[in-house]
Amino acid sequence: MKTDYVLIGSVLLLAIGLGLIFGHMNGSVRFNAAFPVSAASVQVSINTTGVPAMAGVPLTLLGLALLMAAVISAIVRALPIGRQPASPQ
Repeated sequence: MKTDYVLIGSVLLLAIGLGLIFGHMNGSVRFNAAFPVSAASVQVSINTTGVPAMAGVPLTLLGLALLMAAVISAIVRALPIGRQPASPQ
């Protein structure tokens, strides 16, 4: 299978999965800047319930798995091991 199709599929699944999760979330983001810098903090609270949570997480995980498969496939195709030298005709 071509790496391009796997990459396109992984991007689509990631976009749909994360879109479901973040599109139907109830949450907040809070940032505190302080001096000294070690007292600064970022808090992210995400809460998604129902079908978007049930469908979003597996789609996102499947998209990540396909993305890793596409990267491994691209690396393997770039290696010279296993290639046949072109025969002159």
